[in-house]
Amino acid sequence: MSDNAVIGMNDLLQLVVDEGASDLHIAVGLPPMLRLHGRLQPIECPILTAEDTERLMKSITSEAYQQKVREIGGMDFGFSFGEAARFRVSVLKAKGAVGMVLRQIPSKLLSLDEIGLPAQVKDLLYRPRGLILVTGPTGSGKTSTLASMIDLINTERDCHIITIEDPIEYYHDHKKSVITQREIGVDVPNFKEALRRALRQDPDVILVGEMRDLETMEAAITAAETGHLVMATLHTTGAARTVDRIVDAFPTDQQEQIRTQLASSVVAVLSQLLMVRADRPGRVAAFEIMITTPSIQQLIRDNKTFRIPSDIQTGAKWGMVTLDAHLMVLYEAVANHNLEICRYAQ
Repeated sequence: MSDNAVIGMNDLLQLVVDEGASDLHIAVGLPPMLRLHGRLQPIECPILTAEDTERLMKSITSEAYQQKVREIGGMDFGFSFGEAARFRVSVLKAKGAVGMVLRQIPSKLLSLDEIGLPAQVKDLLYRPRGLILVTGPTGSGKTSTLASMIDLINTERDCHIITIEDPIEYYHDHKKSVITQREIGVDVPNFKEALRRALRQDPDVILVGEMRDLETMEAAITAAETGHLVMATLHTTGAARTVDRIVDAFPTDQQEQIRTQLASSVVAVLSQLLMVRADRPGRVAAFEIMITTPSIQQLIRDNKTFRIPSDIQTGAKWGMVTLDAHLMVLYEAVANHNLEICRYAQ
């Protein structure tokens, strides 16, 4: 990049905000790239060199985080771009050079109705205990959905909410609830330790940013069993696969016990995808929603999760819907120009 065409990180971040992009990609050998409505588009500026990406990274990354990048090849953190926006940053090394992906965190939290979730899901947030799992691939809006749930609890319930995140993305103010947000690597070393400590901090609601390993899964299930409402994410698709993923993470001799624990503790699995809209710019969320019933509890205990989709198909009165059924609802809404049912866009 020539000296008279140097672009700064502030200019790039302002462009992300102005365009409403979800992500900014910084990589050697390409101009900066924006993800707009699910598609990557180049910014009109010269191709970035290794020196450019290093300069851009250092402009927003503390010396402590730069040291982590040098030691382990990457670092994730969150930061605020003035009053305009907040970003989740992933710094990485590739072919010996520095790259970055910055995800813009929406400044406005959507209501559950705006996201497209049925009223029965709101009722789950008043449960005194249990495990609510929000699942889906990376970039499917899981964090935004959970943040909206936490905001609803914070607004309407008087309780202590503890969030454990890596990094913290949405900042929540105290409303009717007391809310404690802890960041992995800053406030506490790992999810397992944070969960262990959380149980001694008089929580009513615990948010686990991601159930990454067996120890975190075990601690989250135990917390849900012992009188706390626990919400967590997993990178799975579909309710049945989510249950299987958790069970399979445990040694064979513990799996029967875990199935029993899950049957009694899981209150709902929300599996979501974000898809590019066909009718106008934006993306729309499609959901599969499983709300646990005595029948589903028995299927989990008996290791018959392959039958769960059948129960979801017949569970509409409890707010359940299969992914295929919800996709058909969205398709018909677009075909009939009923845009109110497709409000979620980012």
